[in-house]
Amino acid sequence: MAFSKCLLRVQTLKPQKFSRYYGKKTEMLCEQGCVFSMFLRGRNEKKLHSNSDKGDGSVKYILTGEGAGTIFIIDDTTGDIHSTKSLDREQKTHYVLHAQAIDRRTNKPLEPESEFIIKVQDINDNAPKFTDGPYIVTVPEMSDMGTSVLQVTATDADDPTYGNSARVVYSILQGQPYFSVDPKTGVIRTALHNMDREAREHYSVVIQAKDMAGQVGGLSGSTTVNITLTDVNDNPPRFPQKHYQLYVPESAQVGSAVGKIKANDADTGSNADMTYSIINGDGMGTFSISTDKETREGILSLKKPLNYEKKKSYTLNIEGANTHLDFRFSHLGPFKDATMLKIIVGDVDEPPLFSMPSYIMEVYENAKIGTVVGTVLAQDPDSANSLVRYFINYNAEDDRFFNIDANTGTIKTTKVLDREETPWYNITVTASENDNPDLLSHVTVGIRVLDVNDNPPELAREYDIVVCENSKPGQVIHTISATDKDDFANGPRFNFFLDEHLPVNPNFTLKDNEDNTASILTRRRRFSRTVQDVYYLPIMISDGGIPSLSSSSTLTIRVCACERDGRVRTCHAEAFLSSAGLSTGALIAILLCVLILLAIVVLFITLRRSKKEPLIISEEDVRENVVTYDDEGGGEEDTEAFDITALRNPSAAEELKYRRDIRPEVKLTPRHQTLSTLESIDVQEFIKQRLAEADLDPSVPPYDSLQTYAYEGQRSEAGSISSLDSATTQSDQDYQYLGDWGPEFKKLAELYGEIESERTT
Repeated sequence: MAFSKCLLRVQTLKPQKFSRYYGKKTEMLCEQGCVFSMFLRGRNEKKLHSNSDKGDGSVKYILTGEGAGTIFIIDDTTGDIHSTKSLDREQKTHYVLHAQAIDRRTNKPLEPESEFIIKVQDINDNAPKFTDGPYIVTVPEMSDMGTSVLQVTATDADDPTYGNSARVVYSILQGQPYFSVDPKTGVIRTALHNMDREAREHYSVVIQAKDMAGQVGGLSGSTTVNITLTDVNDNPPRFPQKHYQLYVPESAQVGSAVGKIKANDADTGSNADMTYSIINGDGMGTFSISTDKETREGILSLKKPLNYEKKKSYTLNIEGANTHLDFRFSHLGPFKDATMLKIIVGDVDEPPLFSMPSYIMEVYENAKIGTVVGTVLAQDPDSANSLVRYFINYNAEDDRFFNIDANTGTIKTTKVLDREETPWYNITVTASENDNPDLLSHVTVGIRVLDVNDNPPELAREYDIVVCENSKPGQVIHTISATDKDDFANGPRFNFFLDEHLPVNPNFTLKDNEDNTASILTRRRRFSRTVQDVYYLPIMISDGGIPSLSSSSTLTIRVCACERDGRVRTCHAEAFLSSAGLSTGALIAILLCVLILLAIVVLFITLRRSKKEPLIISEEDVRENVVTYDDEGGGEEDTEAFDITALRNPSAAEELKYRRDIRPEVKLTPRHQTLSTLESIDVQEFIKQRLAEADLDPSVPPYDSLQTYAYEGQRSEAGSISSLDSATTQSDQDYQYLGDWGPEFKKLAELYGEIESERTT
């Protein structure tokens, strides 16, 4: 019959029990009906036997599988199986082996290979363990009995399904009667009512875990649980004493801390926080108290100065109260306490005390040296009432404008003061006691310098005043203002007027606007730059001081050409071409033409010099190059710019001929000596004579020379076309169209426009 799977239960270190016994021989029935015989040979020995084995040694047993040859070995002749070492279920719970019987001679299997499993049966060889210990836990003080603190758990490596090896129960070895533990769950609870942290704060509790359900012979393990009681506010603050006394000198500074007081509280943390307050007493207005959060002390501070001579002691009732209350313990209160504090004021030798914290004094500027400014007063506040001396604190570089009487405190001037230079002085006066010079007091004295009318008014600035040529009578051409260095009372009430001792100015006048300004007005119609381009107007200015001061100034007024809308065009004298109305482009074109003509003349002269010509020139040979300029001239306004006496040269006499290319040696007769002679000479005849002389004079250079003479001629029969007389006619002609004729007629349009507006006015 072949081998099949078989099952062996092996309990280490114990005899194996089987279902059938034949003495010490046990037969095992395999799943396919094969019969193994296992003989117990000692505590770690088993035996396999096949039905085919006759005992003659012809059968050989072979064992393979987990642990074969190492943990389990077999005798191949007898089939005895031995274990070489103790088995540990916690490391391996079972082994799978294969057994086979073969013929020793032929090595042929006598039975098919059979598999069997050896299970290791558990024994109680592992004690319970606390893997998380030791434990640290807290619980509030004054907790109710049975309050849960912590749950501990122990583990056992033995098989929990077999016997009681892994069944653990808990017990408390240390910590009674304060705490208890549940034997099944391991929950630790308080065992007393109202455990007080202030009585005892830390507890060490030892918990034991025992297997075998706590029976005798079971294994055990233990752990430590450190329990700390946390604080609650169950203790009110208390002052150690009901009466305190504090000494404070009268010299203590206002705002400084003068003492400390503290109430004790058995609680900790925020439960011990408290605030201090003054609930009554005669020193409530003189002292204040605050709380130091770190030290929980009451800091007493001074609110007002102390004076031993007036009050020598104060009484304060101080209260300290918890800020965080727990209403569960309100029956233990009240959570506050009070005490009485007596403050003794100490007498101190104090420095002199000024009658005022600061002084303001006044003095007029320009006052004589030694003028009294004011007086300061200081007294010894002590009962001794020592004499006081005064002096002024000056730096080495300061100018000393004042001094003080050391005995009386009277301040006087040492220099003449000028308000316009320094309107205010700040000095420091020091007072000391004669008996104790080291005790000093200081006070600030402000001295205001009062104004005296000692500065005359003057123009606010240099004025650039312009009057247009086409101005009308009564026209405002500028507004001026004045300034005064004196104060408001002696300054800005200015009066403007002309000097009464000077003749009346025919051109301009002055109008006081009565608002500290004045206007400059014209007194006549039209001004001409060619006649006079600058006017001077002397004016007078007086201030509103008592007595009043005045000053004189001269205004410079320039005459300028203006547009019809009043805009200034130019203030400089213009050339004749400009007055004729030529534009800038026309002037540039004329200059270019002149330059071209000059270049042609120079080239022509150069060519003539290169030829040999006779010294005597024929009259038919015209060599003069006459260049003419068609200039209109400046009209009546330009008469002063052209002097006709230039045509009446004193050298017109026959006997005063001289060369034009050299400096004449003969002195010319002074002009004022020949005027009477020139008046009798006809200008036209004079020009003809000079032309003939130039043509026939052999002493002139051989090159052509240009001599130009201008002569207007005799008076026209048609009479004058000047606009000076046209204003007297009653013409209805409208001259506005002249403004559209271009820049050449601009001047004429301005003149006729002014005449028309004047006639309309």
